[in-house]
Order: sequence, then structure tokens, then C-alpha cells
Amino acid sequence: MNKKKLRGYREFLYVLPFIILVLIFAYYPLYGWRYAFYDYKPPKTLSECAFTGLKWFHYMIDNDTKRKQLFQVLLNTFGISGLSMLFSWFPMMFAVFLNEIKCKPYQKFVQTVTTLPNFISWVLVYSIAFCVFNSTGVVNTLLQDAGLIDKPVMFLQSSEHVWFKMWLWLTWKNAGWAAIMYIAAITGIDEELIDAAKVDGANRWKTIWHITIPSILPTYFVLLFLNLANFLSNGMEQFFVFQNSFNKNYIQVLDLYVYNLAMGSGGYSLATAIGILKSVVSIVLLCVLNKVSKATRGEGFI
Repeated sequence: MNKKKLRGYREFLYVLPFIILVLIFAYYPLYGWRYAFYDYKPPKTLSECAFTGLKWFHYMIDNDTKRKQLFQVLLNTFGISGLSMLFSWFPMMFAVFLNEIKCKPYQKFVQTVTTLPNFISWVLVYSIAFCVFNSTGVVNTLLQDAGLIDKPVMFLQSSEHVWFKMWLWLTWKNAGWAAIMYIAAITGIDEELIDAAKVDGANRWKTIWHITIPSILPTYFVLLFLNLANFLSNGMEQFFVFQNSFNKNYIQVLDLYVYNLAMGSGGYSLATAIGILKSVVSIVLLCVLNKVSKATRGEGFI
């Protein structure tokens, strides 16, 4: 065996544990898709349940009430994901301005403070929100003491601006962490370009506009396309902890809808069918976006 093949085997062994983890946690659960084709009733085994074929796929839209409910869920999903896509430039600009801070201790402090919320669970985030924005929370208490309001403002128990409020909490939690990728891209910029721009008389704003931003745009577009491929996957934890009887119609996204069907009403087969459709649509969207990336940028991301 020559050295080239031996090196290839060795490098394969390096990534083998990660391949096994992906197979176990990403592909093995797909075996559960078979529940969508049965009338599953726990605690029975699947072999004891009746095979229904595509019944549950048709069941989603077989009357107006279900169609309206599914439409509202999709509208919530597209609305919240659309806001995230519309402001997807925010972490990039945050990284750019963070890089412009010349006081290194202060820069590290800001980066640390904005990154830490990513490691806080959504349960703790809601606890913070409840303490601050509840009817008896800090904000309402200060506003009432200042005489600006007569009665508490229902920030959490309200059906108004639900999408925007969810985006604000998501941005507060993830902006610092998302900026790390752009900070890494900024550190890879050739210093000679920046020095040449300064020699030509470019100030800091022109350097940012003509050097920094164009250099990190490829990173931005790759992350944007990957996020677009997960357009239907908003996650469930955030919306689960923030939902209540006042905002449920506007906060229930597709992932939360699947969870409520399975855990709330016991519709495991229907929830699995909806999950399958979401996965198929996401894969198709990823392939389409890869084609668009090749057509516009000359290269794909998969």
C-alpha cells in the first residue's frame, strides 16, 4: 500500500466518528416516517395498527377548517422566517462595526456579552422576559411610577406584533453568535488591501464599504442560502415557551403545530405526515437555491 492510499485511509478514520453520529442522529430517525402510513394508536405496536396509505396526507386538507388552520400555520412560519431573512444582514453589520472598535478589552467585552445569550435555554429567556415585561414586571412598574401609563401594557399577553416580537427575541439571543462567522471572515481579509485603501485616502467608512463588506459577502450569501433552505424550520422551543391563549393563532409555526398535534391531541400519524412534507419541501428548496447560486455566483454550496 503506497503512502497516498494510507493517508487517505487515515483521513477517513478521522471523520468516521462524525459520519456515524450523523447516521445515528440524522438518518436513523427517518425510520419513524413509516408512522405516517399507519393509524398509530399508542401503546399498540405498529404491527397491530391498520395500514392507511396516504390517508393522513389527504386528511390535512379535506375540509375548510383544516385548510384555514394549516394556512394560518404556514403564514406564521413564512412571516417569522421572512423577517429573519429580511434582517439577515444584521449579524454581518454587527460584526463589521464590532471589528472597528479599537479598544480591544471593550471589543472582547461586547463580543462576550452578545454571544452568551446563545447558550441560554429558551426557558430561561422566557423567564427573563416574564420578569421584565410582565404586567407587574420591571418595565410596567417603571412606566406606571413615571406616570406614563395608567394600566399595565400586556407585552406578552397580546396578539399584536407577535412575529416582530419573536424576531426581536431571536435576534437578541443569536446575533452575537451569528456574528462569529463574519468576524472570522473579516480576520481573513488581506491587510495590504486595507493599507492600500488608506494610502489612497479612504476613510474608515469607505474602507468598510469598498473592502470589508465585499470581502465577507461570499460568507453572507452562503449562510443566507443555507438559512433559506431551512425556511420552514423555525424551531419549536422559542414559540412553545412564549405561546399562550392570547397569541396562539399567530405564534404557532409549523414545528410547534406538529408538536401540538402529536403531544396535545395524540395525532402522531398526522404530525409525522406533516413533518415528512416539510422535509421534502426543504430538500427541494435547498436544491433550487443551489442551482440559483451556481447560476448567479458561478458556484454552489453543496
